[in-house]
Amino acid sequence: MKLKDPVRKALLISLVVSAVSLSVKIGAFVITNSTAALSDAAESVVHFFAVMFVVYGYYLSRKPADEEHRYGHERVEFLSVGAEGAIILVAGITIIYHALESAVTGIEISNMDTGIFLLIIAALINLVLGSYVLRVGRKHNNMIAMSNGKHTLTDVWTSGGVVTALILIHYTGWLFIDVVVSFLMAFYIMYEGYKLLRFSVQGLMDTRNPGIDKALVHVLDNHLPDTIKGWHHLRHRTSGHTTWVELHLVFDDEINLKKAHDHATLVERRMIDALKTDAVITIHLEPDKAHDESHSILDGANKEKGLDEFV
Repeated sequence: MKLKDPVRKALLISLVVSAVSLSVKIGAFVITNSTAALSDAAESVVHFFAVMFVVYGYYLSRKPADEEHRYGHERVEFLSVGAEGAIILVAGITIIYHALESAVTGIEISNMDTGIFLLIIAALINLVLGSYVLRVGRKHNNMIAMSNGKHTLTDVWTSGGVVTALILIHYTGWLFIDVVVSFLMAFYIMYEGYKLLRFSVQGLMDTRNPGIDKALVHVLDNHLPDTIKGWHHLRHRTSGHTTWVELHLVFDDEINLKKAHDHATLVERRMIDALKTDAVITIHLEPDKAHDESHSILDGANKEKGLDEFV
């Protein structure tokens, strides 16, 4: 991996700055004894460990294919994003637990001015950091960085919620606001965690990417050489920066192998150019009139399902 890799640099910066932000939030909790502040700090503890996992996941995803992993290691990105989402859900549950405990045992808050100041500092740190990591992730189409940037920005909202709660408590004396804000923050970050988990599961299950499908179908419907009579059995899945594509092309019966191969390669190039990711495209060449006859040799090859159920 290159030292100048901008995504790696952004994630390492995120790890270091997350540690600083966590320290500030812990200080705010110790000073104020606010449940909402504790909730914010707990979320940051979880976030810090999530960033550690994300950095490792990114490092692993950049490793090239080897004898044990012929398709490379990019699918670990889905696992990394899913782990971050799961950790966020745990943070939300932790916040709810502490809020309920505080509601039962009683709420005591002190040194609000200093606590508010520290939380504003933490929020500004995370706002700059999250915006930077998210921008790098979008620029380089890297979901690990994008999910980390979004997670960091949730810290801004939680810190903002705590600051708002402490200000309201300062002027109204209504201590129950501390618990109410804690619940709101918990549900918000749990929703963000759910979205990351959903993306992870969709990726691991090879859910069809509508944008990629549209780009591929556009090429197949509008930019095929005249020797190609049709196409079918298009399948694709995206892992990290690589999209894997499979399809069947139907050619004139009398075309020679070299010409068919040349035209299939031309279609392959056009499909790759239509995508924003790297692509590995596998094309199965078929004769037009003898298509069904050629496939008859595969009848019964799949013991449980018919061939069309797989392709």
